[in-house]
Parts: sequence; C-alpha cells; structure tokens
Amino acid sequence: MTNLLQSTKPVRVFVTGGAGYIGSHVTLALREAGCELCVYDNLTTGHREAVLQDELVKGDLADRKALGKAMKAFRPDAVLHFAASIEVGESVSDPLKYYRNNSVNALNLLELTRELNVDKFVFSSTAAVYGSPQQFPVTEDAILAPINPYGASKMMTERFLDDLAAADQEFKYVSLRYFNVAGADPKGRLGQDYANPTHLITRALKTALGKYPKLQIFGTDYATQDGTCIRDYIHVVDLAQAHLDALNYLMLGSDSQVLNCGYGHGFSVREVIDMAKQVTGVDFPVEEVGRRPGDPAQLIADNNKIIRLLSWHPRHDDLKTIIETAWFWEQKLALSGFKQIV
Repeated sequence: MTNLLQSTKPVRVFVTGGAGYIGSHVTLALREAGCELCVYDNLTTGHREAVLQDELVKGDLADRKALGKAMKAFRPDAVLHFAASIEVGESVSDPLKYYRNNSVNALNLLELTRELNVDKFVFSSTAAVYGSPQQFPVTEDAILAPINPYGASKMMTERFLDDLAAADQEFKYVSLRYFNVAGADPKGRLGQDYANPTHLITRALKTALGKYPKLQIFGTDYATQDGTCIRDYIHVVDLAQAHLDALNYLMLGSDSQVLNCGYGHGFSVREVIDMAKQVTGVDFPVEEVGRRPGDPAQLIADNNKIIRLLSWHPRHDDLKTIIETAWFWEQKLALSGFKQIV
C-alpha cells in the first residue's frame, strides 16, 4: 500500500488526547513518519512531557469555543480522536461522566470537523462495545451489546460516525476497536502513567515495585480454563502502527471501516501474573476476590480484516515482550518520573 504519510507534503493531523498513554505513542509514531501535529489535551490524565511543547494546545473538548479556535488555527487534514474516560468500574459508578466525556464531547468534535470540512477521522474505540460475546474470536460484525457505560458511550460515538458517513459521502472514518492495550515504547521514552491505574499488567508491575501491598484477581469462577478472565493483549507500539496504517488508508481515498485491533489470541489473568513474576523476579502477593461488575469472561479479536485491508503487520506479539517493555518503563518511572521524551 502506498504510504502518503511520507510524501513531500506533510499530512497535518489534529490529535485529541495525544498526551495520554495511547495517544502519545501514536503521536510519536506520527511525528517520526513526518506528519505535522497539533495535540489538543486537557492533561487530566495525559502528561505535557509526553509531547513536544510546540505541538500541545491545552484545552477541553467540552470547551467548544477553544476547540474550534485550535482547529481553525491548525487547519488539519485529518483528526485522530483519543480523548476519553476509560475506566470500566468508574463508568458503572458514574455513568453520566462517561456519556458526557465520551459521547457528548465527541459530538462537539465531530460538529467542528464538519464545519471545517475535515473529512478524515480515526476513532479510538474499544472491544467493550461487544459486551459479552458468545463466539470467539470476535469479528467486527458481531452484535454490539455493551455491558457497561464505558462500552456504551463508545458505541454511541461509533453510531455518530456511521450516520455522518451515510449523510456525507465525502466524510470517511476508521474506527479502531482496541482489545487490551499494554506495553511501552521499547526505548523507554513513553509508557503508562495514570494516578490510579486499573490495567492488570500495570498493577502487577507496580505491585512488584512495592507500590501496592498486593494484586487482586477479580473473579476466579469464570468459564475459562483457570477460572479467570481472558484478554487479547496488544502492544501499544503495534497499536500505534495500526493508527498510522488507518490514516494512510484514508488519505488514499478509501471507504470507512470498523476494525478490530488485537492479536487473535488471549491470556488469562493468572497467566499474565505468572509472566509478570517471571519478568520482574518478584513473587508479589496475590489476593482472590469477587468479580467486578462489567467484566466479560473473555475477549479475543478476529484480526483478519485489519491485516487484509491495512496490511498491518504486528511486530510485538509476545506476552513476555509486552511485559518486559512495560517493566522497563515502570522502573524508569519509579527512579526519575516522567521526563520530556526528546
């Protein structure tokens, strides 16, 4: 597939939430591909050190005036939308926050996108839109039946995109449904740094470092081989490449698509914990507790479509590699904190 991102005229990309975990890895990859960037982030969970200072505009998607000013000044060719609240448990206890931040704010962004005639859009979606699927691996045409407000809020934005594309033949989008994103930049420039991380691998590694007294397993009575949940873990660098491939696909004039982002196989919670102990060399304490609301037994991607349409070739499909890169980052973070990446 021809790569328009490395053409003589740089592609101008407006990135919402680009200072966050996934957004910053994609922003780094876009910069290295030669794109011109404007990162719009309120820094609630993102870090200004994760992006170049001349790329960052601090602002909230709820502030339509500020958002419009930033977009008009930058004049993007495409929008990549990452800004969202992402914690499943919090979405159950505070659903309105998720509908406002993930759905209403997405609507603000899309309205401005159309006003400015920006007709290419890549959306950060989630496998949570599938809920508790009955067949594995999950294909993109599976029934959408989210079991938590996080998944439902993302599903609503997907509907916005689908309806907008049907009404406007010029508007094209790619919605990337992430499975479990993990790992960090292998060079240690970027990684996950949330105040209260809920991701299993991050919690395990911070427990190994002594940041938490123990790691909890939420539910051991699922219908899986060892009773714990199974997830398809995708390295964040491979996910970043999927975004570049999706943007290039749209720049070539291709039609809108919804694509799974995963490796097509999964690991149980116990398997992840065992590997984390192996990588760190720390036999940290583990406690078995009851299930969390909103957790499906397993989620595994059918990734045939993204490989076929985008010629996507993952390079880090290995649980040990995923955890090793995350461990390298966590050790660096513990020693010196988040520093400017360049």
